Amino acid sequence: MAKQKFYAVAVGGKKTIYTDWATTEKQVKGVGGAKYKSFPTRQEAEAWLKNPVYASKGKSAAKNNGGKPSGKAKTLVPKNIPANAIVIYTDGGAINNPGPGGYGIVITDGDACREISGGYRLTTNNRMEMTACIVALKEVIGEGRPIVLYSDSSYLVNGIEKGWARGWKRRGWKKSDGAPALNPDLWAELLDLLDQGKVELRWVKGHAGNELNERCDQLAVAAARGTDHRVDRGYEQSI
Repeated sequence: MAKQKFYAVAVGGKKTIYTDWATTEKQVKGVGGAKYKSFPTRQEAEAWLKNPVYASKGKSAAKNNGGKPSGKAKTLVPKNIPANAIVIYTDGGAINNPGPGGYGIVITDGDACREISGGYRLTTNNRMEMTACIVALKEVIGEGRPIVLYSDSSYLVNGIEKGWARGWKRRGWKKSDGAPALNPDLWAELLDLLDQGKVELRWVKGHAGNELNERCDQLAVAAARGTDHRVDRGYEQSI
């Protein structure tokens, strides 16, 4: 999650390249028509800045909106989405793992797009991935609609979709080999939420150009590097 990135800003603040999301966000947040994009190398960022267009992905190109409130979610439409479903992307991680952590969420509902993020002073990658999922589901679970949630965490997705977490719970939060399952507090909360609605978790490859996954990563990194940190009591009390 904490890989170095280069943020090219074409419209919004100074037209240049930044190396951290917090500074980049100050340039583009609240700027109408802000145009920016993240890249894994400075060379790619410089090349895009000379011709700042969004590459087409299927029917439409993805576009970052730069702010927390609603915007237009223009990205490749995921396949096999149930009718009337809410589609969510989440990401989370901790710097140096364990360390300061953050999570990022993008909730899409038709053309509407909403972003949520939060930071913690000491936590782990897996706990932030799970926290992102929990926070997102709490936002929408009561609407009674199908939910499809994308995450690049195999630990999270497999834990639910392959039934691992429910097995750990049945065994008193023990794995099949008798070893204690990690993060039982978050797994228990997540399973309770899943029992309240129709939710499908899907794995998406991280850092692979998916605009909404990338946006969640940006939000998570900014939150982890910020100063408004909460306390992950479930983790701190376990160490």
